[in-house]
Amino acid sequence: MAWKKIPTVALIYDFDGTLSPGNMQEYGFIQATGLDPAEFWRKNTIMKESQDASEILCYMKLMVEEANHKNFELPKKSLKKYGNKVEFFKGVPEWFNLINIYGKSKGVKIEHYINSSGLKEIIEGTSIAKEFKRIYECSFYYSPEGAANWPAVAVDFTTKTQFLFMINKGIDFVKDNKKVNEFIPDIERPIPFKHMIYFGDGETDIPCMKLIKQQGGRSIAVYNPTKRKKRQLQRS
Repeated sequence: MAWKKIPTVALIYDFDGTLSPGNMQEYGFIQATGLDPAEFWRKNTIMKESQDASEILCYMKLMVEEANHKNFELPKKSLKKYGNKVEFFKGVPEWFNLINIYGKSKGVKIEHYINSSGLKEIIEGTSIAKEFKRIYECSFYYSPEGAANWPAVAVDFTTKTQFLFMINKGIDFVKDNKKVNEFIPDIERPIPFKHMIYFGDGETDIPCMKLIKQQGGRSIAVYNPTKRKKRQLQRS
């Protein structure tokens, strides 16, 4: 009897607003700088608009600046500690084991990936970090002393689509991004797009959702039911 390879299905998640109801910086880091979330994001918007700059690069710069103003550094271990405080939507921590068991019952292997504009260092400190084969997110460049002082990877809506091709072609590390454009026959790619399901909540997820759907995969939009109820009340 011929050996049959077990197909792999990739479940790919945005993070803020998809797995967690808030932005991950709001679970400890912003408070440590003495700001409230609204003030922090207002500063980020002003920086972005005044410099015609990337919103993602601006928030990373702002994190370093605000930490410096409060005379504390941002070593990776501190950022991971903020991950311990991140909250999740109801059912998220239990989801991974349940869907893994379901996939096994259907004869497929499930792999989980994060594809987000949040911070890799914070997610690595969350209770669900162990569930993901790869976490594709923004990350900092660290000084010899170990403090974050410059963006190393910045993930916007365009970069997110690049990570889909990395998953498709089995490329694990950002430093190997040149391999994304190398030709690999579809039959040799570890995870076909038709075996991908993308979960997202915002406008930055639309290109990924569209790409995966065009290639035969599935995209699922999620929303916070509490916020939806609030909007409905405001309209009434």
